[in-house]
Amino acid sequence: MTREVWRDSAENEAASAVFHLMQELIDQYRVNRPVMPLVVTQAEDASAGPEIDSRVEQIVHQVHRANQLRRVPVKLLDGGGGTPYDAALSMVRTLTERPWETRGTSQYKPFAFPRSRLLAAIEQATDAVVAQPDRGSSRDRDERILEQLGSLRWRASRPGRTTWWDSLRASVRPETFLGAVFIAVLSVLLGEIGWLLTAVVAAAALFGLAVVRLLTTAAPPLLWLRGASRWLATTSSLAASSTAYPSDGWSRFSPSGSWRVIRARAAAVAERVADAGAGDEHARQFHLELRVQALLEDLLDCYRPHALDWRRSKRTVPPVVFLPTATQDNGGIPLINAVNNVRSRRSEVDPLLLLASLPADRIMRHTPPLPPVTPPNAGVRSGARARYESWVDDLSVGQAPAAAVTQAWVLRLPLSTGQLTHEHAHAQLVTHRVRRTWAWWVMSGKTTALVLVCALLGTFLWSEHWKETYCYGPLAGRSTDAVRLAGPGGATECIGVATASQVRFAEGNTLRLSGVGEGVTFERIEQAVREQNAGIGADEPHVTVVYAGPLTGTAANREDTRKGLEELTGVYLHQRFVNDTANRSVKLRVLTANGGQDMLRQTAAVRKIAEVARRDPSVVGVVGLGRNTTESAAATGILQRAGLPLVNTTNSGSDLAREYPNYFGLAATDEEQADAVGLIAGRLADGLEDPQAVVLSRKVANEDKDRYTTEQRRVGLEMLKQTGFTVVADTRYSLSKDGGSANLDTPLHAICGAARVPDALYFAGRVEDVNTLMSGLGQTAGCSDKAITVFTGDDLAKARFDDSTKLADKVTLYYGALAPMNRGGGRAFYEDSRKTLEALLPEGRRLPALPEEHPYEDRLFASGQTVMSYQATAALYAAATRGDSPQSAAETWATLYSVALHDMPTGTVTFRGTIPYADQKVHGVNVVEVTRPGPDARSRVVCGRAAGDPKPLTRADCTVP
Repeated sequence: MTREVWRDSAENEAASAVFHLMQELIDQYRVNRPVMPLVVTQAEDASAGPEIDSRVEQIVHQVHRANQLRRVPVKLLDGGGGTPYDAALSMVRTLTERPWETRGTSQYKPFAFPRSRLLAAIEQATDAVVAQPDRGSSRDRDERILEQLGSLRWRASRPGRTTWWDSLRASVRPETFLGAVFIAVLSVLLGEIGWLLTAVVAAAALFGLAVVRLLTTAAPPLLWLRGASRWLATTSSLAASSTAYPSDGWSRFSPSGSWRVIRARAAAVAERVADAGAGDEHARQFHLELRVQALLEDLLDCYRPHALDWRRSKRTVPPVVFLPTATQDNGGIPLINAVNNVRSRRSEVDPLLLLASLPADRIMRHTPPLPPVTPPNAGVRSGARARYESWVDDLSVGQAPAAAVTQAWVLRLPLSTGQLTHEHAHAQLVTHRVRRTWAWWVMSGKTTALVLVCALLGTFLWSEHWKETYCYGPLAGRSTDAVRLAGPGGATECIGVATASQVRFAEGNTLRLSGVGEGVTFERIEQAVREQNAGIGADEPHVTVVYAGPLTGTAANREDTRKGLEELTGVYLHQRFVNDTANRSVKLRVLTANGGQDMLRQTAAVRKIAEVARRDPSVVGVVGLGRNTTESAAATGILQRAGLPLVNTTNSGSDLAREYPNYFGLAATDEEQADAVGLIAGRLADGLEDPQAVVLSRKVANEDKDRYTTEQRRVGLEMLKQTGFTVVADTRYSLSKDGGSANLDTPLHAICGAARVPDALYFAGRVEDVNTLMSGLGQTAGCSDKAITVFTGDDLAKARFDDSTKLADKVTLYYGALAPMNRGGGRAFYEDSRKTLEALLPEGRRLPALPEEHPYEDRLFASGQTVMSYQATAALYAAATRGDSPQSAAETWATLYSVALHDMPTGTVTFRGTIPYADQKVHGVNVVEVTRPGPDARSRVVCGRAAGDPKPLTRADCTVP
């Protein structure tokens, strides 16, 4: 229910009748928008005295007070001026230039009067020129008026002067729409580009806003397109005054033609204004009615339907003008007549409602007849032409109704003396506040600003969400191919594919290559890969290989990423070799994909690889995934469904090739390694009476996805049993709570404290636990003086048997190495790699020389990680470029079965003879013996076979002391 805002009693019947009529017209406007009359109240008895006239006048004041507080736009006019013309014109200017009474509490923003302001500018320019002493000819006067209009920028001047500071403050006030948007945008930018760039953007925006505001208030842009200019150029009221440039000369597509029409009509109006100032009655009537027409056109535009701001839906009550006393002298009657005349000539129905009172002794007559126009000078023109020009000059005023015609738009309410004097039983008159419509709430400036601010705030929050979700997540151009996930210990890792230049997995990683790569950091290798990619033209034929590996680790220990560094180095070496070879027309592009520390997030990374491959048909396959985890099978399956082959580097899982046809492994499986090490174990068991052995394996924690140790334990148990050992214990050890060192004290005391210390120990652990194991064997009673043989898997190939790895004196260690580089070829590979890496160093720096006899023993290549990834990349590239043209991923997958790369560092890299869902027995392997005959550990290759060699190993191939 709406709130009551005014209550009063009706003093008489006439007051009640007029009040209810006015309220009905106002309140029904929302429903059916009735035609608004010019209501004129007057005492019916012409001889009524001043007291009766005062009662009529009080009715107007009472209706005015009743609507003053209810959001109805009202204006109370008080006429006055030297002449009726001046008084009426003053009232029109008051309506257009001064605020209406309900400006602050209206249904919508205050009325705008652009057409009236344009006429006011013409009036100001005309007055300024007429006041000049040297008037000159009529044509000169018109030109001077137009020049003065130009200096006014075709706008009426207003009190006060707008400064840059005022313009700036007005532009960014928080309570304004633009100010709210400005602050919201700055808030978003602050989270996107930092405070320094945000401050620069803010300063530039403030300067731009101030300039735009100052210019738009001083010089209206696109003058011929403004609504007021279009009205001036097209209204039929001025057609007779500027026949040289008719209204059809205006066009929004013709600035010059439209400008000529506007200037001609402005000059015609200025001429009439000057004549009106000189006392010409025809010009005065024309000027007054043109001003009234501009007023009504502006009001009609304020209620225009289909506007973008929904103003018609917001304004549900008409503007109401009150004239308590309308006479000829105070301009009231001329104003009413002017409104009536303009409405009679126009086809549009404007919303203006007027209530006036007329003294009883006055007659509400039509516009009085104007004096005849003085005939033109016969010396200039005469005859029919003179009559035509006289007719044209009088046409604008002559279209008004004649004096004898009824005033069609005036609703006269004659009030009898009885109605004005008879009390109406003290009837109560009540008005209620006009509701703001739903359109005001939806399309108000505050609502729009709130929605925009909320949208920007939501965008800011989403931006922060994207930044937390994606490795590169700005508002625009974010990359969804790499996401932030929690890694071991709760640290956040960037997982996925680096398709955006801003995603850098090795950024800030200063871990250096070993051996001849000393000085080349992980960050530099990643940058070198990107440089190679950037050197491939958009139109050059190329294939894309994705390397997936452990590219991030804990901040405290950069060594966690050494495997990823060495493997990515091998990929880069082959990429550089391919792209620098002149006779290769197909270039090699490499994308890096991070599977997280220890490849514990490889499933998430592989899903992103599949998404990239769906978008980029140049992606032919994946290299890497060289760590066997519980997610390895699922990751390979995702790649299979995506149609991508996987050329694995060092993953020794035994089941992957049997389950997934897209899996191509270069590493000997755990079973193959166990068979090779079993040749040594068998010979050892043959020389012992009742050989006994134990298996020591790492316990898998709840969040540990490591499958390597579980697989090693299985194959170790089987190997020991098959070679004649009696497995007397199957012991497991755990890691410390922080996931660091191995807790081997308890299991070693149990093993070494047994009645009989075992002859052999199969260690199903990780290379980082070897130091603790060897130290324990050398210091625990029972084992320290016992000759024990330790067998383990390929993970120990990453160990450096120097002072950092304590080896017990009486312990002999055997492990399988996946890269039998002593049996392969490609000796130029090592020196070429050294030169390639040296080019990545700052100018003037050099890398050390390689060992002359055995370059593969350099610490850069000894672990086999770099060599294996180099060969995997070479195999995938060879399959993807048959016939020196790029192939699809499906064609690459099929071609991999026929690849044969000879003279590679580990032998022949080939998958010929292998079939899907079966073991791929084409892997090279070495069995390495590590002993400590003196102060330093010594490694030697006991036996092995080169990659691609189909001949199986036998006991005779393995020489042991």
